[in-house]
Amino acid sequence: MKNYKLSVIVPVFNEEKNVPVLIERLKKVIQNLKCDYEIIFALDPCPDKTEEVILEHRINDKNIKLLKFSRRFGQPAATMAGLAYCSGDISVVIDADLQDPPELIESLVEKWKEGNDVVFAQRRSREGETFIKKMVAYIGYWVINRITDIKIPKNTGDFRLMNRKVMDHLKKIHDNEGFLRGLVAYVGFKQIAVLYDRDARLTGTGNYNRWLGSLTIGLNGIIGFSKYPLHFISVLGLIISFGSFVLGLTYFTMKILGYEPIWGNPTLVMLISFFSGVQLLCLGIIGQYMARMYDAIKARPAYIVSDFYGTEE
Repeated sequence: MKNYKLSVIVPVFNEEKNVPVLIERLKKVIQNLKCDYEIIFALDPCPDKTEEVILEHRINDKNIKLLKFSRRFGQPAATMAGLAYCSGDISVVIDADLQDPPELIESLVEKWKEGNDVVFAQRRSREGETFIKKMVAYIGYWVINRITDIKIPKNTGDFRLMNRKVMDHLKKIHDNEGFLRGLVAYVGFKQIAVLYDRDARLTGTGNYNRWLGSLTIGLNGIIGFSKYPLHFISVLGLIISFGSFVLGLTYFTMKILGYEPIWGNPTLVMLISFFSGVQLLCLGIIGQYMARMYDAIKARPAYIVSDFYGTEE
């Protein structure tokens, strides 16, 4: 482990002000580690000067590399592209907004040197995040860990260290959703956490949808790693069928005994609305699985790199 290479993978979009600070802090960390390195920026085309800023730093440091995509494919695809093109013995995935401190990489590397294959950064606090987002994240992790086949540690993101063995197995998995924390949990191996306090974004505003972002991530975790929703539909169908049978039996018994049930139009409307909602819910769940099957069958690439700077095509 004395002569090892560290690959830092940074998915980036509209981060021109944060990139110089990130590079400066990363270099200080790497200087302390005294290892070979490469910093790979995986860039979705964006309207600001993020690309120009990265290439300016590359003039003085050829270890800074850039993958530019043909269009915007999103952060998960950018992360998987960085893993596919990196050449390090270990890799660290980190965002460019500096909410995850680069200085923590030294602790991740120390835990790797102790014999761990994956070292994930686990948030002890989440500065700058709203109460609603924290609640959605908490509920999401709880649901995923209860109904899926994998266990994802709570309060974790993509900020983690992986060794070459783990990276090679990840590259064999064809998953267009690119839910990294789920995929890493799926491949297994020896994993350990390092606790830290997450900072607020350094500058600018995030490209993360504050309302649907966490919900989409949670849905990817549930649909991608669990068949429980399909089992839920089957059980729900049985329960509703049994309820309908009991309701019909009750109506028949009341008629035999001479009682006239008072159902009325409001009851009828509520029953129709309820069953229509259940049907749409079931179709939506099935549709999520079918959509992923459809994407898998098409076998389209998860990303297309248009320009390579410092990496081999």
